[in-house]
Amino acid sequence: MARYRGPKAKLCRRFGENLYGTEKYAKILARKNYPPGMHGKSFSKNVSEYGKQLLMKQKAKFIYGVMEKQFRKHYDDVKNRQGVTGDLLLARLEQRLDNVVYRLGFANTRPQARQVVSHNMIRINGKKMNVPSYEVKVGDEISINPNKVKNGYFKNQEQYITNKKNTPSWLTLDNKKMIGKVVSLPKREDFDANIDAQVIVEFYSK
Repeated sequence: MARYRGPKAKLCRRFGENLYGTEKYAKILARKNYPPGMHGKSFSKNVSEYGKQLLMKQKAKFIYGVMEKQFRKHYDDVKNRQGVTGDLLLARLEQRLDNVVYRLGFANTRPQARQVVSHNMIRINGKKMNVPSYEVKVGDEISINPNKVKNGYFKNQEQYITNKKNTPSWLTLDNKKMIGKVVSLPKREDFDANIDAQVIVEFYSK
């Protein structure tokens, strides 16, 4: 299954949420807070249980920018671990390197963060890492490739990183050095409040 490359505004309207967190889509939702299509305004919320599970899975996939094969792999990786499977799944998604790059402010959106990682702009513990799905671990240090710090992208991003204040509790950020660190594993309160991971687990458990 190919990565979704259609209009992002349409996705936000479909789920009734700003999936990408930018002001652009917030404005679109303020104007059109109903699903797209000719029947959008009369769209029924009375979908089947299976339909609700499918929509929740799709929403999580779109938020984190993960394709079906990779999403299923994340689920398979955690389903037999000790703990609440839904929480473990969301923790795994949060621990993706592209998500961490986004959470640290090295990118403004997750799609942008995926590109930053893929273009060899990020280091883990001083070593090159260009795999967006890489699972960060406690103690990992995330920094910018020294050869990329002065390029146009990070010069523009520098002020945003310097002023960033809402870093998740499981990460720390040295704003001046632009270095992040994983200090603990993400917990339930760190997850996106609008994703019910248990519903996704029920979908895959059938």
